[in-house]
Amino acid sequence: MRLKADNLGFIVNFLLGVAWASVLIGAATSFFSLYTSNIFYALIYALISAIPGLIAVLLIEHFITGKEKLEELKKQTQLLEKLLDKEK
Repeated sequence: MRLKADNLGFIVNFLLGVAWASVLIGAATSFFSLYTSNIFYALIYALISAIPGLIAVLLIEHFITGKEKLEELKKQTQLLEKLLDKEK
């Protein structure tokens, strides 16, 4: 689990798992449907069919990274405000 245990974190982690499952299912089904005729074409089609799932994984990971960056910036802002209050 990459995000905290709130509702949004659960949904994002669930969608990340679904995206990885779609990568695996897409690659496996296209590979196993074509490997008897030509192994080269089977590998190419498996790679092509995994691309949409990989794009979904990248988008979700980008969202997670942005949320983690926001949380870190909030912590830094609180620390800077404490330092500013100490100086006054």
